[in-house]
Amino acid sequence: MSFRSIFSLFSNDLAIDLGTANTCVFARGKGIVLNEPSIVAINMRDGAVEAVGSEAKQMLGRTPGNIEAITPLRDGVIADFKRTEMMLGYFIKKAHNRTMWISPRMIIGVPSGITEVEKRAVRDSADKAGASEVHLVEEAMAAAIGAGMPITEPYGNMIVDIGGGTTDIAVISLAGIAYKSSSRVAGNEMDHAITEYIKKAYSLLIGERTAEMIKMHVGSAYKLDEPMTYEIKGRHLIEGVPKTITVTDGEIREALSDTVDQIVKAVLDALAGTPPELSADIVDRGIVMTGGGSMLKNLDIRLREETGVPLAMAEEPLSSVVLGAGQMLNDFNLLRKISIPE
Repeated sequence: MSFRSIFSLFSNDLAIDLGTANTCVFARGKGIVLNEPSIVAINMRDGAVEAVGSEAKQMLGRTPGNIEAITPLRDGVIADFKRTEMMLGYFIKKAHNRTMWISPRMIIGVPSGITEVEKRAVRDSADKAGASEVHLVEEAMAAAIGAGMPITEPYGNMIVDIGGGTTDIAVISLAGIAYKSSSRVAGNEMDHAITEYIKKAYSLLIGERTAEMIKMHVGSAYKLDEPMTYEIKGRHLIEGVPKTITVTDGEIREALSDTVDQIVKAVLDALAGTPPELSADIVDRGIVMTGGGSMLKNLDIRLREETGVPLAMAEEPLSSVVLGAGQMLNDFNLLRKISIPE
């Protein structure tokens, strides 16, 4: 046994949901110890890291010319290897109260549609950030475990995990995946659709954070019981000055319609691609939704209308993936069954 693997016996193993929008870290014996935006602020003059996570998010759209706030993950996968490694290293130290010389085993959730090259990038980033062992698990499987679904039983369980970068759908039975799909249409795509709508309809330029706030406050997938409005500030493209406008829930629903339609289609395709016996189970047991994107107002009603299948939200939709991966830290037999082979 190497010095590194002996040392890992005394370290806190970690489960990580390395998300496009947020990174969650679960430490064995402690629970969720960190949940911060997946953002790194870099000083472009010398390449130094100015801030990571929540502190870096505060800088989005507000940085001076020499500092750039970067999201190193795009569509659920690593777009910037070096920055991801920096970010992971920072989060690992923070999760362990900045203790040096830690070498944890890590379980990391990844999208179902990830390529071999992308898998290698995640493993390499974790290795360089100090992991003694790296196990990859599919996010949909981890989310199902985290949502408390009985994945080891001989019944069909359908999970729809809508994150920042990807929507992962899986039908799980006997700890195996009978059907899976991963679409790079999710929460970030919704934000982009809102930004584009505001630009076209009002000639107003808004930032990522404003688009996200609009989505959270008045975004919906199906008509609301009570109409809502939201006041936003941005820069007028023609006049070049700051301007304030008020948008309605109906406008934002229209802006989001294409993105929501694509998510609905992915769920319908999943139901059509599921073996008949498992389909019957899903009709009886329903679909479970997790992920930040699933919290869009009335998305569950829209999906119920389109599919005719009952839907339920996971108790902790934002944390399902990391909670499921965290459970595997204590159940290496289950991990062996469901981890992605190297």
